Amino acid sequence: MWRVAMSEEVGKALQSVVERVNQAASRRPKTLPDVPPRLVAVSKTKPPEMVVEAYRQGQRNFGENYVNELVDKASDPVILESCPEIKWHFIGHLQKNNVNKLLGVPNLFLVETVDSAKLADKVNSSWQRIRGASTQRLKVMVQLNTSGEQSKHGLPPEETVDTVKHIVSKCSALQFSGLMTIGRYGYNLTLGPNPDFQMLLSRRQEVCDSLTMPLQEVELSMGMSTDFEHAIEVGSTNVRVGSIIFGNREYPNSAANTPVPSPAPSPEKTSKLVSEEAAKKMQHLTVSEH
Repeated sequence: MWRVAMSEEVGKALQSVVERVNQAASRRPKTLPDVPPRLVAVSKTKPPEMVVEAYRQGQRNFGENYVNELVDKASDPVILESCPEIKWHFIGHLQKNNVNKLLGVPNLFLVETVDSAKLADKVNSSWQRIRGASTQRLKVMVQLNTSGEQSKHGLPPEETVDTVKHIVSKCSALQFSGLMTIGRYGYNLTLGPNPDFQMLLSRRQEVCDSLTMPLQEVELSMGMSTDFEHAIEVGSTNVRVGSIIFGNREYPNSAANTPVPSPAPSPEKTSKLVSEEAAKKMQHLTVSEH
């Protein structure tokens, strides 16, 4: 009974998000590259069975924030057997001492959080060794700290072009795929387009101008559960959505013996409460690409 209920809940939630993604894409200005947005279902803290249910509903791209959790989940026999075409995205902070462990993950598709040339070098050398005789390059994105918050990881925006140039010219085992940001939580969209997203757009333009790359070949990973529609409207090609597909996250240190558990809300949930009203109003705003 639990499996049936879970399947229905995940299926309905996923379908709703997919429809919202498609609707947001239809509202994009025609001047933006016509790249269908990719939905990455963030399965952090969720059991493998929920990943399998989403996969059965047609979802293929999944994201994880922690290396150890991704290693365990991607290697789970149930997922390996039931999800042969799954594509794993690593979307959390990556430390150099965890690179080898991460790159051994089955079906690793994209590392979205390369935030320095030194980390790119480490990922490059490790991938060269792990892939062996294969010539397949590993897709990576460069993460920017667009909000300037000390609590956020990411490259200072002014170093974007030089870092991308380094990856393209010095890291032969890597395929530069785009730029990624988290941005400030709870931005009030009634104030106008999210400046963190605008910053990522402008830095992409600089990269494309400097390296003579077509805009449509440089992806933008921006937008989460509370703001993915706005992100798509202004140009995101990759959104990372978790709680509104799988439900609120349950962390190990929550009170297990409480009759009605009340875990501390994630930043994603807190942001949703703050900006829900603004998000509704944004549905009717026309957003400039600039």
